[in-house]
Amino acid sequence: MIYTQLQLFFIFLINGLLIGLLFDFFRISRKAVKTADFITYVEDALFWILTGFIILYSIFTYNNGEIRLFMFLAVILGVLIYLMFISKMILNISLSIINVIKKIFSIVFNIIKIPFQFFMKLIKKLFLNPISFIIINIRNYFTKYFKNFSNTLKKVKISNKFVKNTKN
Repeated sequence: MIYTQLQLFFIFLINGLLIGLLFDFFRISRKAVKTADFITYVEDALFWILTGFIILYSIFTYNNGEIRLFMFLAVILGVLIYLMFISKMILNISLSIINVIKKIFSIVFNIIKIPFQFFMKLIKKLFLNPISFIIINIRNYFTKYFKNFSNTLKKVKISNKFVKNTKN
C-alpha cells in the first residue's frame, strides 16, 4: 500500500516537472517571439487546458480516478523543483539556441536576398526605367500640346471678342 502511494507520489512529482517544462515552453515562446495580447491569452488558456489534461490523465491512468491530497502536493513540489533548479538552465539554453537560429536565418535570408535585389534592379533598368521615360515624355508632350492648344483657344476667344467689338 505505501509502496503504491510512493509510486503515485513520484508519478505526480514527474507530472509537476512536466508542467514546469510546459510552463517554460510558453515562457520561451513569449521571449523569443513578440506576440499580441490576444495570442498570450490563447497560450495561457492552452497551458491550463494541457495542465489539466496531464493531471486528469495521470489520475485516471495511475489511480483509477481517485484523488488524493498528496498527488497535488507532489505536482506542486515537482513544479517548484523544476522552477528552482532546472528552469533557469533550460531558459538560457533554449533562448541561446533560438538566438543562434535567428541569426543563421537572418544571414541566410540576407544571402538569398542579394540575387533577388540584383534581379529587381536589372528589371528596373531594362523595363521600368524605359517605360517611365516614355510615360514622362508622353506626359510632357501632351502638357505642351494642351498648353499650346489652350493658348490658341485664348487667342481665338480674344480675336472673336475683338471681331464682335469691331462689328458693332
